[in-house]
Amino acid sequence: MSNDSESLETIMKFPCEFAIKTMGFANINFASIAVEIVRRHADNISNDAVTTKLSKTGKYISVSITITAQSRQQMDAIYQDLTACEHVLMSL
Repeated sequence: MSNDSESLETIMKFPCEFAIKTMGFANINFASIAVEIVRRHADNISNDAVTTKLSKTGKYISVSITITAQSRQQMDAIYQDLTACEHVLMSL
């Protein structure tokens, strides 16, 4: 295990509430795409756990999805899938 991995495990005690934030183009159903990706790894996402916000121009949309993260491996898998999606511009 690297120092970065050890530091993350020390900082985050699992399970914990965690907000995944991602951004894409608003002209597609980006919120549904983002939720579907996250649901692959955390299937108990309620509608209340998802918030969206359009950019001032309406070109982009940000989606925040709050999950109960179970492990660092789960979080890594979610971010890998988000990064691999062609519609995702950025994830935090």
